[in-house]
Amino acid sequence: MKAREAQAPAPLSFEAQILALLPQLRRYSRSLTRSDTESEDLLQDCIEKALVNRTQWRGSNFKSWVYRIMTNLHLNARRLNARRPSVGIEDAEGLAASPGVDDPLERNRLVQALETLPKEARAILMLVVVEGYAYQEVANMLEIPVGTVMSRLSRARQALREKMREENVIQLRRPR
Repeated sequence: MKAREAQAPAPLSFEAQILALLPQLRRYSRSLTRSDTESEDLLQDCIEKALVNRTQWRGSNFKSWVYRIMTNLHLNARRLNARRPSVGIEDAEGLAASPGVDDPLERNRLVQALETLPKEARAILMLVVVEGYAYQEVANMLEIPVGTVMSRLSRARQALREKMREENVIQLRRPR
């Protein structure tokens, strides 16, 4: 009796690949915009553009292609807003607390420290640290040299460490 030959799984459809990326794209859009409503708009625009331009995808690296679309949409929106600034209805950004956080104050300090980083550094930090992409993948997504990714990531990590350290609460002890 012959051993069955393992068949390669069928490749995911275009739509299925996008659906699989949604959680990662949502986190990335939130890190770029720092606003729940703007991040949802960016996410929807990205998905729409990917679907409309599906014929432009050449099958090499789907994730990089979609992340590049999102990054370009965000940069274009920033440029447009710089030329024509406007005031939104929601001036205050609310951060949703994630369930099960051990120390909500620590989480808030981290979020505030992340928001002090330049957008480019924050984007690279999110892609490498949170999403787990390799330096080369991030360089391809953002169309920058891998050395730039490494230096921005290093500076972002150092700035984050310093910001967290300077705001550290020192617990006082009673004298013995």
